[in-house]
Amino acid sequence: MKPDVAVVVSQLVTGYRGQGRDTVVSGPFSAELHSGELTCLLGPNGAGKSTLLRTLSAFQPPLRGDISIEGRSLDDYSETELAKVIGVVLTDKIGANNMTVAQLVGLGRSPYTGFWGTLGDNDREVVDEAMTLVGIAELRDRAVQSLSDGERQKAMIAKALAQQTPVIFLDEPTAFLDYPSKVEIMRLLHSLSRSGGKTIFLSTHDLELALQIADCIWLMDKKLGIVTGSPEDLSLNGSMSRYFERDGISFDMDAGVFHIDYRPDASVKVTGRGARYNMVRKALLRNGIGCDESRDDVVVEVGDDDYSVNGCKVTTIAEVVNEVMRLC
Repeated sequence: MKPDVAVVVSQLVTGYRGQGRDTVVSGPFSAELHSGELTCLLGPNGAGKSTLLRTLSAFQPPLRGDISIEGRSLDDYSETELAKVIGVVLTDKIGANNMTVAQLVGLGRSPYTGFWGTLGDNDREVVDEAMTLVGIAELRDRAVQSLSDGERQKAMIAKALAQQTPVIFLDEPTAFLDYPSKVEIMRLLHSLSRSGGKTIFLSTHDLELALQIADCIWLMDKKLGIVTGSPEDLSLNGSMSRYFERDGISFDMDAGVFHIDYRPDASVKVTGRGARYNMVRKALLRNGIGCDESRDDVVVEVGDDDYSVNGCKVTTIAEVVNEVMRLC
């Protein structure tokens, strides 16, 4: 069954108004975001990703076109109403150093708590549930300034969940995180989109992660414009190659990943099989040495426990590379 359409963008043009002329950043383009899906916005620096996110979040007006959320034009929402529909997580670190994690997450209840911001029993339950969902319940009494970058990012996501909005926009949520934390955050967001039926839209430079985890991708480029689709469809129709291939980078359509396009200066014969064999080939290629089965002057044999180069036994791949480079 096709998921519900949560956000509709119609002939949208983003940019900045100026005296006498407007500066167009992107568009016009039309697209949709669906509930229960994680969508990633990908593109090079300067393509206009942040401008698009700010426009979708109503932080700045579009130059032309329309944005509708939950069947209603963005222009028709009051500020208070919009805070109950869209949650936004930015990369900017907020001044929350004198707060506990629970207090920070509790700020997500501000659209519902009125002028004084006093949390009731229901609000506290929502805050507790949000922290549990993102796996930071044990951090509730920690000071925000004591958190790691990954923990702080989880707290900000919990704050957006406490806001109880059907749509969540995030700007570079994995920036500055180590790789395991990047994977954890992306898997968390994907899980939340599924379990909560939420529409989650984020910008990212983590291309490989997006290709593996996103349900839908928006590709953005100054010259090529914006195209949307599943990672698989965008791979097969050539969009991934068009948008990201550069000199020295190629897209492997079969594997759905990007590779550094090495151009070897020499070649040797490599025999063997399995992971060790593949790792030897990878190490040699990184050092400008390809594999040619017709060569017999330099032969690398990959065994179950060791390696040999022209019959000389070595124990590590680093030693294989050194010996091959000496002979080549």
